[in-house]
Amino acid sequence: MMDVLFDLYLDVFSKFFLAAVFLFAVSILCFFVLYLREKKQYEKTEYYIQTKNTYQSVRTDTGRIGEYYICKYLDKLEGYRKYLFNVYLPKDDGETTELDVILLHESGIYVFESKNYSGWIFGNEAQRYWTQSLKKNKKSKFFNPIIQNKVHLKWLEHFLAEPALPVYSYIVFSDRCELKNVTLTSGNHCVIKRCDILETIRKNAVAVGKQLSSEEIDTLYKKLYPLTQVDEIQKLKHIEDVQQKQQNKVVQRKKEIKNTDDLSALKCPRCGGELVIRVAAKGEHKGQEFLGCSNYPKCRYIRNISEEQQEENQQCT
Repeated sequence: MMDVLFDLYLDVFSKFFLAAVFLFAVSILCFFVLYLREKKQYEKTEYYIQTKNTYQSVRTDTGRIGEYYICKYLDKLEGYRKYLFNVYLPKDDGETTELDVILLHESGIYVFESKNYSGWIFGNEAQRYWTQSLKKNKKSKFFNPIIQNKVHLKWLEHFLAEPALPVYSYIVFSDRCELKNVTLTSGNHCVIKRCDILETIRKNAVAVGKQLSSEEIDTLYKKLYPLTQVDEIQKLKHIEDVQQKQQNKVVQRKKEIKNTDDLSALKCPRCGGELVIRVAAKGEHKGQEFLGCSNYPKCRYIRNISEEQQEENQQCT
């Protein structure tokens, strides 16, 4: 009797196991097919054609996917248009400033600053720093993106040398965030979430009417497009310029601290070790520098680098 029950149990278990393996294999196959389909669709987009960023790199990079989603959300926008991504505009000092996305549309030129952030966002147009609030009361400050985009608009208008062109400033946040208390006063900028971008652009297009002909859009595109195709040496120089300015700020800050004999500001308050500059390798603040204890990983104390340095970093990019 026990042998019969054991054989029955073994038979049921074997069938269940095979069914589970089959379902797992089907799910993996479906995921792979879906991945290939999305990859194929992505490689037909203007974003891929212009940037050459691989589908995998876009999926795993919060900055790139934020830029890509801007144009994807505008797929149904009516009217003649062209996009430009990662535009490296020259400045008078020989350096460059990078614009995330430009939309050339019949209604004008839209300059997008992409902030692919989550959490609650607080700030107003006059403040130099806005606040991002995440779970567990974790808060961080970031440079006012409106001021950041003003720098972009300045050098764009300088490069185009046509002051009469209609140019609009848009700050686009992720759908994962909530704009809790963002106050605008001048009427010269728009701060929205990505899910609202299509409707917002449509309303502006209706309000201002047709401002640019298709020929004018093509002319602007031809003038700006070479700035999206800079080589790796130029991109590296841009990064090095930003990092050098960051380093200069930190060195200056250390000199100021030493001059005031406030040496404790350069010491870890937990273990007394020296605070050294590190760079965030992942997360929403990837690429940003911070002060970390030299005794890491034994001591995990970190401190944000001065707001002045954060400002320099974001204004340069």
